[in-house]
Amino acid sequence: MDMTREAAAAVDPRKVLNQAYANNAGVQGSSTACILSLNKERGALHAVNVGDSGFMVFRDSRCLYKSPPQQRMFNCPYQLGNYVGYDRPKAALELVMEAVPGDIIVLGTDGLLDNMFPSEIEDVLVAYRGSGRDCEELASAIANLALFNSLDKYSVSPFQIEAEKAGVEHAGGKIDDITVVVAQVVASSTSFTTPASLGFGFERTNTKRKREDYI
Repeated sequence: MDMTREAAAAVDPRKVLNQAYANNAGVQGSSTACILSLNKERGALHAVNVGDSGFMVFRDSRCLYKSPPQQRMFNCPYQLGNYVGYDRPKAALELVMEAVPGDIIVLGTDGLLDNMFPSEIEDVLVAYRGSGRDCEELASAIANLALFNSLDKYSVSPFQIEAEKAGVEHAGGKIDDITVVVAQVVASSTSFTTPASLGFGFERTNTKRKREDYI
């Protein structure tokens, strides 16, 4: 389905990214970024992404899409920052795609994406299907499994596969901060006329796991 940029105009993630960057002018450090919005009237998912954080879209517990990481080389992602050598918001990859009620969107930092294959998240979604559990419990389950995988030195991880492609020796998972946000697209029954309340909506939550939790 061909979606124009206007189809996702309810909240423009690129404008959000630009404003967030401007609000932190002069702040030391760097960060990846992944921002998504949903045009509830048209059912268009709009995303901007910088670096190796990212998102996946699942429909009927199957992964339809996984955003590509932005890296200059293995384990060297694009990073937003205010100093020479860091990236600016214009470097963000921008995507617009269709979303329908029932779709589940999983966003995560590289602590998730380096340690879990989409198929593993599919297994979690299948296990939780029809259980009545909400997005918060689903995000927690995914984050906890990513944490477990990050400490496993014997199972193959996405990070290990990418390391091998780059000629780097690495076994098992990768210990890192883990943030998971889960959102489900739901049909809206509201009758308000503002763009933010038409068509579809998000039910969302997020879970974080930090290095300090397991080091």
